[in-house]
Amino acid sequence: MAATPVYQWRLAPDGLATYRQLRAAGLRPGGQPVVAQLERPRRRRGPLVAYLYRIDLAKPVRPMTPARWAALAKANAAQRICPNCRTDAGYRIPTSLGMCVTCAYPEEQRAA
Repeated sequence: MAATPVYQWRLAPDGLATYRQLRAAGLRPGGQPVVAQLERPRRRRGPLVAYLYRIDLAKPVRPMTPARWAALAKANAAQRICPNCRTDAGYRIPTSLGMCVTCAYPEEQRAA
C-alpha cells in the first residue's frame, strides 16, 4: 500500500481540494478516497491536518428535498425545547446546561 503524500500549507498541487473547498464549490467527495494530506505547522502542538480530494472525481452536492428540510426543522426545534419546563426557549439549549437558562439559574431570574 502506497503512503499518502503530505504537502506543506499552501503548496498542494492544482486539482486537489479540501472538503471545505469542495463544499464551497458545490461539490462533495462522492466516496473517493483521500489522495493526499495538507499539514499546517503549529507552535506548541502537532500540525493541523486537512485531507485532500481530487476535484475531477468530486460529485455535485445532493439537493435538499422537502423531507430533508422537514427533518432539519424538526431537529432544530428539538434543540430549542427545554426538557425541564417543556417550553421553547427561543435559542438552542446549551449542552453544558442541559436546560434553558431560566431553569438552570432560577434564583438569578427571581432577583432580576
